[in-house]
Amino acid sequence: MKRALLLLGIGGLIAAFFAFDLGRFLTLEAIKASQQTFAAWFATSPWLVAGAYFLIYVAVTALSLPGAAVMTLAGGAFFGLWTGLLLVSFASSIGATLAFLVSRFLLRDSVQRRFGGRLAAINAGIAKDGALYLFTLRLVPVFPFFVINLVMGLTPIGTWTFYWVSQLGMLAGTLVYVNAGTQLAQLDSLAGILSPALLGSFVLLGIFPLLAKKGVAMAQARKVYAGWTKPKRFERNLVVIGAGAGGLVTAYIAAAVKAKVTLIEGHKMGGDCLNYGCVPSKALIRSARFMKTVREAEPLGITNARADADFGRIMARVQDVVRQVEPHDSVERYTKLGVEVLQGHARITSPWTVEVTTELGKQTLSTRAIVIATGAAPVIPKIPGIESVRHVTSDTIWSLTEKPERLLVLGGGPIGCELAQAFAGIGCRVTLLARSGILGKEDADAVALVEAGLAADGVRLLKGRDTLRCETVDGEQRLIVSQNGEEQALAFDVLLCATGRRARVSGFGLEELGIPLTKAGTIEVNDYLQTRYPNIYACGDVAGPFQFTHTAAHQAWYAAVNALFSGIKSFKADYRVIPWVTFTSPEVARVGLSETEAQARGIAHEVTRYGLDDLDRAIADGAAHGFVKVLTPPGKDKILGATIVGEHAGELLAEFTLAMRHGLGLNQILGTIHPYPTWSEAAKYAAGEWKRAHAPQAALVWLQRLHAWRRK
Repeated sequence: MKRALLLLGIGGLIAAFFAFDLGRFLTLEAIKASQQTFAAWFATSPWLVAGAYFLIYVAVTALSLPGAAVMTLAGGAFFGLWTGLLLVSFASSIGATLAFLVSRFLLRDSVQRRFGGRLAAINAGIAKDGALYLFTLRLVPVFPFFVINLVMGLTPIGTWTFYWVSQLGMLAGTLVYVNAGTQLAQLDSLAGILSPALLGSFVLLGIFPLLAKKGVAMAQARKVYAGWTKPKRFERNLVVIGAGAGGLVTAYIAAAVKAKVTLIEGHKMGGDCLNYGCVPSKALIRSARFMKTVREAEPLGITNARADADFGRIMARVQDVVRQVEPHDSVERYTKLGVEVLQGHARITSPWTVEVTTELGKQTLSTRAIVIATGAAPVIPKIPGIESVRHVTSDTIWSLTEKPERLLVLGGGPIGCELAQAFAGIGCRVTLLARSGILGKEDADAVALVEAGLAADGVRLLKGRDTLRCETVDGEQRLIVSQNGEEQALAFDVLLCATGRRARVSGFGLEELGIPLTKAGTIEVNDYLQTRYPNIYACGDVAGPFQFTHTAAHQAWYAAVNALFSGIKSFKADYRVIPWVTFTSPEVARVGLSETEAQARGIAHEVTRYGLDDLDRAIADGAAHGFVKVLTPPGKDKILGATIVGEHAGELLAEFTLAMRHGLGLNQILGTIHPYPTWSEAAKYAAGEWKRAHAPQAALVWLQRLHAWRRK
């Protein structure tokens, strides 16, 4: 109601302005004709006339009416340079702020709700450097000030910031116009006020803040490097610390462009993904899913199917799979690619030097740039008594050779859910303790299907319990938890801690260099993945914000290119389209916005849902469960996000990821031929559901009449 009344009032004032042709008073000719009359009024009642002029100027600016430029000239003509400048400067800033507030009140919420996804980068830029951008725009009178007022009202910039920046930024342009007004008799048109030379001066003035920002950045960099002695020449273009996904890709790119690069790894080549994460866990999941297939063979017409899971042989196969993949990340392969690989501990001793400790001793490498890609390590929760019981992490569980009859898993994230279900699938009795529930980043409908899948595979899921302590009673290991004040003992043979991972930041010299960390414990980097020192970069889990192997590899491209070509060309890391998959049964795959996120952020959206129980291939495979859910803007086929739950969800997600990355909509997916019968048809049918919901009903009515007429 308030918005409606305000809009009605503003609309009425604007309508009256044009209906009564009030604009005729705000022309150069009118100002010239009334100059003597106005001077007489001002001589008689200076405060009243100045106040009336001030209020009229505020109203014209606040309502974004034409005539502000002429009003500014009038300020110089009627009041002289300094009084006119004082009146116009404050009146224009106050009026601009009122227009800003009106725009914010009437439009900002709806605009942000509808276009929040597209505006996220702009909002972040305004939040960080909004005052600088506004000041630059205000200095250049080429940009219509009323447009700036209205557009800035849609952004997160603060009202006070908008006011004082406008007051300061418009001062130079105001001075030129007010001064021109003092010479009103010599003016023939508004165009004559701003000569090409003067316009050029304003443009240069507008560019100055941006140049100043660059200069400040250079000065800050110089300050950061103060006290360090820069080598006269460098032995290497790049040193990469850590040979996980981020470090390997960084080194690969550097070698590919013929840079001299050294890769340092203190433990195992391939990092966590190869040795402890993605590869071994998926090998284990393969065995678990085969056992599941055997258990569910009867509906496929196969009777008396049985199999025994040999825990020791399954774990041996896991290690064999790791060994088969190892050559992809080996020292030999990267050496052949042109990378110098050193196996030892790296420590950054200056912005341009890295000390490496190997079996042969210590050596110091000089380098033009450094990339830190040291990954992350599992977090062991601080539970009293945990050191006295047998506990493992997602890194150390692969050393098990005998089956734990009772496995207790702490943590309901992707790692906890995947491993809980996999170990249950090969015969362990598994309890999954997830205090706040599982998969907290996914929608409730996706979580419900995963919970059902966990239960079907024998995982006991406990939620809403607080961990108190670990203890051993009569040789039995227990975790004591509480719910509603009542204690409960959970017995186990092995306790798996899957309660998150923390960036590896200690022991590499970061503390001595004063490289700051974020609240999440990752290395603080800018949009270009630079740390406090512009020539030292970080990528992967150690930098965040995502802990995915594919994201580490994605960041590695930016880290490598920016480190090698800084000063020539740099690129901001692009996180707009990041997919991920949780490899439970059913799988959960997502890219872009979830329905829950869209609602929480107030982003207008529609939900299109296609059930996989309708997909012919899913029915034939006996896996007709799950869904494809796509978020789009109201009435449009642009993909804001997609969630897939079901068999092969991770494979099905690729089509939606490609579409989002390259701006393709559901109409393009629908128009693409998909082979039959395949799982990939799920994307086409989801697009078809959207098309059906947006069929042009009015046109269809007329088509029905046309066809009826043609049958006559």
